[in-house]
Amino acid sequence: MGSTVSSVLKRSDSFSDDDESVKSTTSSQRTEAECTSENGCLSIVVLGASGDLAKKKTFPALFNLFKQGFIQENEVQIFGYARTKLSDDELRNRIRGHLKSGNVESSEFSNIVTKFLKMIKYVSGSYDDKAGFVLLDEKISEHEARRGSHEGSSRRLFYLALPPSVYPPVCEMIQHFCMNKSDQGGWTRVVVEKPFGKDLASSEELSSQLGELFDEKQLYRIDHYLGKELVQNLLVLRFANRLFLPLWNRDNIDNIQIVFREDFGTEGRGGYFDEYGIIRDIIQNHLLQVLCLVAMEKPISLSPENIRDEKVKVLHSVLPIEDEDVVLGQYEGYKDDPTVSKNSNTPTFATVVLRVQNERWEGVPFILKAGKALNSRKAEIRIQFKDVPGDIFRSKKQGRNEFVIRLQPSEAMYMKLTVKRPGLEMSTVLSEMDLSYKQRYQEVPIPEAYERLILDTIRGDQQHFVRRDELKAAWEIFTPLLHRIDDGELKPIPYKVGSRGPDEADKLLAKAGYVQTHGYVWAPPTQ
Repeated sequence: MGSTVSSVLKRSDSFSDDDESVKSTTSSQRTEAECTSENGCLSIVVLGASGDLAKKKTFPALFNLFKQGFIQENEVQIFGYARTKLSDDELRNRIRGHLKSGNVESSEFSNIVTKFLKMIKYVSGSYDDKAGFVLLDEKISEHEARRGSHEGSSRRLFYLALPPSVYPPVCEMIQHFCMNKSDQGGWTRVVVEKPFGKDLASSEELSSQLGELFDEKQLYRIDHYLGKELVQNLLVLRFANRLFLPLWNRDNIDNIQIVFREDFGTEGRGGYFDEYGIIRDIIQNHLLQVLCLVAMEKPISLSPENIRDEKVKVLHSVLPIEDEDVVLGQYEGYKDDPTVSKNSNTPTFATVVLRVQNERWEGVPFILKAGKALNSRKAEIRIQFKDVPGDIFRSKKQGRNEFVIRLQPSEAMYMKLTVKRPGLEMSTVLSEMDLSYKQRYQEVPIPEAYERLILDTIRGDQQHFVRRDELKAAWEIFTPLLHRIDDGELKPIPYKVGSRGPDEADKLLAKAGYVQTHGYVWAPPTQ
């Protein structure tokens, strides 16, 4: 009889002794980990192991989980699988340069990297060929036998760092040749990356193909924005603070912006990006997921299904998008990329106004804005409140109250308020109450989104993953607009690299009711 293996969900205590609140949180995490302890060893398979996504995101996320003690070297085996012919050491060398030390001393870091890389083995094979997956299953089974895992109790996690076009054949091979052999407390889980199709029809086709092979509880559709620290804070912020409960509605909020900005262009991804565009790449998934968390009603519990039920209700309440509520842009020089069509109609910038038709949000525009090659890099939620009635201080010209949640970089939450300017005169100025994470939580590392979501997959927590009906509802909102763009009915407006985007986008914001604050710049603390 094989030995019982402890949970992979152990956590090293790296916080200072004098921070009681942080120690309390860590204790809570450890208790949760112990409660989810499972027998049977864990095999993590990264398919597409030789590609950029695996090297830059998946393997570094696994390394960070190992570094923090969530993955134990005597319990977990990591397998890379791809078509490229590589040895174990060749794959390890490709990964090594993408592993970051964080706050670990250099001498200790080298030792941790060596231990982690020894956990990785490589199997080469085609994505639609039985032989490669039979070999992969043999390697996994050898690992399970070495660990003394009971038959059927082992856990197998397959991470598809692959293009969606190969999801169906890969999933078919996994289902036929690499599943956990019987149900004795073990499981098989499959993580798939976006894009989940290009429109409603292709998404539903892909969902049907995967649904024939796996139950919904086995599928984890990853949207890495749901793993970001400030996005995960939204439910706590909204439903654990009495301050926001009476304010979070159409009576007090004038408009809500959810913004994604990059200060660089497609940077060698022109061919891929031109096939999808900024709406499919960013708005239809990342920003729409954030909208759901901002707009949803309080779930009856923190169960993943109850939370996802409320998100779906929001999506079903979104009205069809009108052309007058859309501004598209394409930065000058985009079509100079040789991989981009000279006649490309693909937007690299879009502002879309959505309207949620329910009791809480009727009349409040949700402005989703994303673009490349702009004048700054950031992602944030900007909740703008209505003007103060009977403004005796005549402070309206300085700007409205805004609650800003900065998702990246320099994670922060701050409230823009009108206050008295220091001095002998009774004059007002716009300032802020600021929670900047790097300043307030100096001893607490903010985890990367991918490491959090991989850990959630190991734990079997689907709260931060996209459910099939949620995906369908999201595509129903954007597919008509995307088809009008694909058919050339809507044209992107040229804009200069390093600008705010097309001037028409600012005009649309003003039309939607957003009041821009002039002369005010939030500066993140320097320490």
